[in-house]
Amino acid sequence: MHFLSLVCFSLHYFYIVSFSNFVIFREEIGYDGWRLDFVRGFWGGYVKDYMDATKPYFSVGEYWDSLSYTYGEMDHNQDAHRQRIVDWISAAGGSAGAFDVTTKGILHSALDRCEYWRLSDQQGKPPGVLGWWPSRAVTFIENHDTGSTQGHWRFPHEKEMQGYAYTLTHPGTPSVFFDHIFSHYKTEIGALLSIRKRNGISCRSTVKIHKSERDVYAAIIDGKVAMKIGPGHFEPPSDSQKWKSAWEGRDYKIWEEAS
Repeated sequence: MHFLSLVCFSLHYFYIVSFSNFVIFREEIGYDGWRLDFVRGFWGGYVKDYMDATKPYFSVGEYWDSLSYTYGEMDHNQDAHRQRIVDWISAAGGSAGAFDVTTKGILHSALDRCEYWRLSDQQGKPPGVLGWWPSRAVTFIENHDTGSTQGHWRFPHEKEMQGYAYTLTHPGTPSVFFDHIFSHYKTEIGALLSIRKRNGISCRSTVKIHKSERDVYAAIIDGKVAMKIGPGHFEPPSDSQKWKSAWEGRDYKIWEEAS
C-alpha cells in the first residue's frame, strides 16, 4: 500500500507561492503532490500553470459547493452540482482531480434515509463526478471537516463500511479517511483494498448498475467484481459466468468472478 504525501495550500497562500517554491516542496522535501484548498475561488486555468511547472504525481482540488434541495429534501438530479466541479477540472486542463463532493452527498443521503435509488442518475450511471469524469473524481466518505473532531457533516453512523464498499469497488480515485484506517474498520477496509487491487479496478473502470431501489444498490465493475450495499437482496447473474463470495459485512457484500 502506497501512501501519498500531499501538501495542502489554502487559497490565499496559493496566490503568493512561487513556482520555485512548489518545485522545492516537490523535489527537495519530497511531497508527491498538492491538495488545493477551496478552489471555488481560484480559476482552474491558474492551477494548470502550476501543475505544468511542477509535474506532481497527484493533485486534487477541494471544490466544495452546496447540493440542490427542494423544501429541505435533497433533489434526485444533482447534475448542476457535479457540472460545476467538472467545469473547474476542465478549466485546469484535467491536470488536477477534484474531491467528488457530489458522490459524498448523494451516498450520505442514500444510506442515511435508506434511499438507494439515489445512486443511479437518469442515464443509469453513478450520479456523482465519477459518473461523468471518473479519472478525475477523488471519492471519499469522510474528511477532517466532515468527521473527526469537527463533525460538520458526519457520515451515517455504523454505515461507513457500506460507503467504502461503494467507493473502493467503483472507478474514480478513492480516498480512505485517516481515522478509519486505525479504527475497528481496519480489517474490512484492507480486505476491500485487496479486492480492488487484485481485480485491477482503476479510476477508469466501467460500472453496470443492476439494482438501484429503495433498500439496495448493486453493480458489476469491469465484469469482474459484483457488489451490493443495503439491506435488500441481490445475487449477481450466473447465466454467463460464475461468481464467488469475496467479502461481506453489515449490509454489504462483494463477489469476484470465479476462475
